[in-house]
Amino acid sequence: MALGTNPNLSRRRGNRHARAVASLRMVGLISALIIIPLIGALTLYAGPPRNTRSMAFVFNALSAFCALMLWQKFDTGAAALQFVERHVWIPSIGAEYLVGIDGLSLLLVLLTSLIVPFAFLAQRMDRGAAALMLVMQSALYGTFTAQNFVLWFLFYEMSLVPAFLLIKIWGGENRDRAATKFFVYTFFGSIAMLLAFLGIYFVNGTFDFATLAGLGKTGLLPGKLAWLGFAGIFLGLAVKVPVFPFHTWLPDAYETAPTGVSMVLTGILSKMGVYGFVRLLLPLFPNEIKILGPWLLALAVCSIVFASLAAWAQSDLKRMVAYLSINHLGYCMLGLFAVTASPIVAAKIDTHAALSGVFMQIFNHGITAAALFYYVGLLEQRRGLRGINDFGGLMQRTPLLCGWMSVAMFSSLGLPGLNGFIGEFLIFKGSFAMAASFTAIAVIGLLVTAIAFARAMQALFSGPLAESCRAFPDLLRSEKLVVVPVTLLMFVIGIAPQFVFNIFNATVVQMAWLFS
Repeated sequence: MALGTNPNLSRRRGNRHARAVASLRMVGLISALIIIPLIGALTLYAGPPRNTRSMAFVFNALSAFCALMLWQKFDTGAAALQFVERHVWIPSIGAEYLVGIDGLSLLLVLLTSLIVPFAFLAQRMDRGAAALMLVMQSALYGTFTAQNFVLWFLFYEMSLVPAFLLIKIWGGENRDRAATKFFVYTFFGSIAMLLAFLGIYFVNGTFDFATLAGLGKTGLLPGKLAWLGFAGIFLGLAVKVPVFPFHTWLPDAYETAPTGVSMVLTGILSKMGVYGFVRLLLPLFPNEIKILGPWLLALAVCSIVFASLAAWAQSDLKRMVAYLSINHLGYCMLGLFAVTASPIVAAKIDTHAALSGVFMQIFNHGITAAALFYYVGLLEQRRGLRGINDFGGLMQRTPLLCGWMSVAMFSSLGLPGLNGFIGEFLIFKGSFAMAASFTAIAVIGLLVTAIAFARAMQALFSGPLAESCRAFPDLLRSEKLVVVPVTLLMFVIGIAPQFVFNIFNATVVQMAWLFS
């Protein structure tokens, strides 16, 4: 025995470890994934105000470990839900605690586990803000894994409350107006969606997603009720993406929110809407979507073109990136509606390409948009302003910052070799086969986006060094902890994207078979 070792103490520690492992197995990986950030939020809020960031990282690391375990154990060849946990919750209304993941769910769980820690690195938060961020992380995990509407809606709404408070309490100028606008839009969208699902439940007697998807082929609701149900769910999700013309809350919210919160809003929360379209609207109302096909495609194209033009017109960097976020999510909607709403029956290879592009765009936009908001935050910290014309000649003073930021901009443009290329390429490839005219118009968005970025890069990086920027420091060591791994990931996905495709390929194959 080693000198000074207490056998009783060792046994007690071993027993505690064994109990912890047994508890994790009993709870299940998905439940642990959801619960850990909540425990972290309670610990931060009730604990001492010091070491907030370190404590938050501990719980982020535990959640990330659960997410990686799910990825490691996930059967990439199976399209069915995996790691399913099912428990009776409110039997009188058919509400269950039902969670599980497929390829799309796992993709978004991994994205959440990546973006949230970087958001904590992006800025220091007091314990109240950090606790709310962890609550939002838990709700996001729940939203992407819940398979029963009551549970899904609970998590969906739970994610919006901390977002509202983070904007209203810790936001910048005009935070009250931005938070109120965010609340009003999302509240009425949620009410519309809730009423639609109540109607679906009264007719069909279930909230289970899989059961409802099976019934959706023959019609969930009779006559005009079907259109009301479709309208309610569409409105709730269109606000969240957002789709034109339900987008006006987003620029104000993203502009006002603190940097870390903006990263999570654009990187993950906006994906809740796209996820809802895939999980809810498309399988539940296929007939209504076919009938409204041209109108839905027109909305997607309007989102792309309008948002790119609006981004080009902005003088505020944060608002520019916010509009570009709408633009890039418009590509996702174009791909989805081309597959499901187009009257043209396409080959499975085109359907597969469009859906794969949508899923890839969801993941890559989350990374790239969050990175762009981080860089804008760095410029704002140094200058106190974030107007495009408030800088100039930064390449002379901060070559590292300009170089890394340029990579994120080129990724957003879809430059080959970076992560932003493959998703957009596949969306356009698949969509041209099914909705050629709408897709051709959407190309305008690509061109205008390139002009907007070229204008911003010229104003920020080129020309004589602005007097106010002469004391700017280049990237600090703590900032490189965010910049380097995220940029490397952009290159890795751009050069070898297959490891991401493998996550959701079986899910896409199943969807392509259903829609083609």
